[in-house]
Order: sequence, then C-alpha cells, then structure tokens
Amino acid sequence: MYVCICHAVTDKKITQAVAEGVESMRQLRHCLGVGSQCGKCVCHAQQVLMEAQQVKISFQLQREVA
Repeated sequence: MYVCICHAVTDKKITQAVAEGVESMRQLRHCLGVGSQCGKCVCHAQQVLMEAQQVKISFQLQREVA
C-alpha cells in the first residue's frame, strides 16, 4: 500500500529500508523522501517504520534462540 503518494513510497519500500539498516524517520526521509513534501504521510510512515523495526527485532531474537 502507498504510504507517501508524493514520492511513491510503499509500506514494502519502508520495510526494505529497515531491513537495510534505516532506524529513524530522519534516515527514512533521507533515503526515500518520505514526509519531505506535503507531510501528510508522516504519521503513517512512523507507524510502518515502528512495525518493521519490531518485526526485525523479533526475527533477530528468534535467530539467536535457535
């Protein structure tokens, strides 16, 4: 689903950015341009960013336990 229409950024692109090491909205804005134009996407982008970070952490913990 599109999160930022101004820059054609989807939730999958944000998730991929997190997998590649993005950890903050500032980094996300720098990499993908999210929230740098009209700003309407910022709240949703933050939510997607946090969810992707939680999934990444869960995956890392599962790998450590196994």
